[in-house]
Amino acid sequence: QVQLVESGGGSVQAGGSLRLSCAASGRTFSSYTMAWFRQAPGKEREFVAAISGSGSNTYYADSVKGRATISRTNAQNTVYLQMNSLKPEDTAVYYCAAGGWMKVTRLQSPDFWGQGTQVTVSS
Repeated sequence: QVQLVESGGGSVQAGGSLRLSCAASGRTFSSYTMAWFRQAPGKEREFVAAISGSGSNTYYADSVKGRATISRTNAQNTVYLQMNSLKPEDTAVYYCAAGGWMKVTRLQSPDFWGQGTQVTVSS
């Protein structure tokens, strides 16, 4: 079992930046692909970015490519999402997730989810 707790959300003006963090419990953190998803009001939850257990592979949604960087520190059981050049359409609840690479990136069906953190971007 993995428990995930997000932090770092908030309100920011368009063009600004935010860094989201996700702290994970458990001793098997490095064995999981970690990812960020988001859900805007009235929309389905969508994939944002993923990083492999070792951190050597990353994968991004087209909507954030070039503006987002996912990273992890396995020694601290933490994954991060740095978002730059934020747009109003980035407004959503951002969820941290964990699972296998294929389940996360292709099936978009992670095994574990955090409770989410709100990001609001104003124009």
